[in-house]
Amino acid sequence: MTPGAGSPHVSGGAALSAASSAAPSGASDTDRLVDAAMLLIARDGWRRLSMAAVGAAADLPILRVYRALPSRSAILCAFFRRIDEAVLSAPPDAKTDADSDERPRDRVFDLLMRRFDALTPYRDALEVLGRELPADPAAALAAGAGLLRSMAWMLDAAGVSTVGLGGAVAVKLTTVAYLATLRVWLRDDSPDLAPTMAALDRRLRGIERWFGSRRGVGPGRQPGRQPAAT
Repeated sequence: MTPGAGSPHVSGGAALSAASSAAPSGASDTDRLVDAAMLLIARDGWRRLSMAAVGAAADLPILRVYRALPSRSAILCAFFRRIDEAVLSAPPDAKTDADSDERPRDRVFDLLMRRFDALTPYRDALEVLGRELPADPAAALAAGAGLLRSMAWMLDAAGVSTVGLGGAVAVKLTTVAYLATLRVWLRDDSPDLAPTMAALDRRLRGIERWFGSRRGVGPGRQPGRQPAAT
């Protein structure tokens, strides 16, 4: 599957060259390494990924690679952080408003769909990671911990408590719902992502009771993408 609907597949070498030339001159070492790593994963796979190869693709000396991202697991954590920041750059306004009809589930839905939008350029790499990461227990454990942190931030941004036992359950259930929907998204070539939205909405409805009572987001907020009708 290509990274983005309708985009032509670009050979690995050409993609790495294009990414290197297109990288902003002020891009951080971390950003350059993440960009290079995701392209290498899509082209060569996770099992063959080495830090030296990532550094070479990013045109960085090995010492700067070590200082920025000292392991493959660190690459995954930096990638999660990049996606988190893209989503949280415009989070829902979580003001309490008793008259609001919006449910916490709606805000979680909106944030997770934004997450899928942010993931679109990396779809090829994510397909590879889905196949190969389970065979690397250490990296899979680090990725799992990073994803749990990401889901906690998504819930916090949506105004859902992540404190205590109930909050921990909400985070874990949201993570499961997200991963199940991710599998649908990876196969979803529709222009409006209707199958993905339907799958996410169905999953979130099943765990909605863990999101607590309704909390509004202020009368001036424009509604985000709406869940598909079920």
